[in-house]
Amino acid sequence: MSPAKKIADQFREVYLSGQWIARTNLKQELSQVTWQEAQQKVGDLNTIAILAYHLNYYVAGVAEVLEGKPLSIRDKYSFEAPMLTSQADWEQRQTQMWQDGERFAQLVEQLPNKILYGDFVDPQYGTNFRNLTGMIEHCYYHLGQIVLIRKLLKTGNF
Repeated sequence: MSPAKKIADQFREVYLSGQWIARTNLKQELSQVTWQEAQQKVGDLNTIAILAYHLNYYVAGVAEVLEGKPLSIRDKYSFEAPMLTSQADWEQRQTQMWQDGERFAQLVEQLPNKILYGDFVDPQYGTNFRNLTGMIEHCYYHLGQIVLIRKLLKTGNF
């Protein structure tokens, strides 16, 4: 199996369908959250809706780069999630996430080693390999936050 295919599979595990490390994944966790819960504040933590938006902001943005488009995402905009006004809004956000996630994984698994180990857009950003594996780490980090926020919401201990 190619290194790019391994990265794509690991991304799918955390984002879409796996249970190997965390025994859950983003899709499974978010499917159990209502739109009201997704927007409920717990102290000064980000909401689940904002974290979901933030994750997909990067997934979609890096996918565009893998498609040959310029890097257009900026950190300062990554938490600017539109407010949800209904369950339909929340479901649409999730649908977009799963579509973008699968598109991202498909693009990653097709990368030849020369591209995988080459620079991501500009040498200052490191290699594609580091950015793609960093995407997986980023997903696990925020998945952990989402799981903890869900537990706090369910118990009311906040």
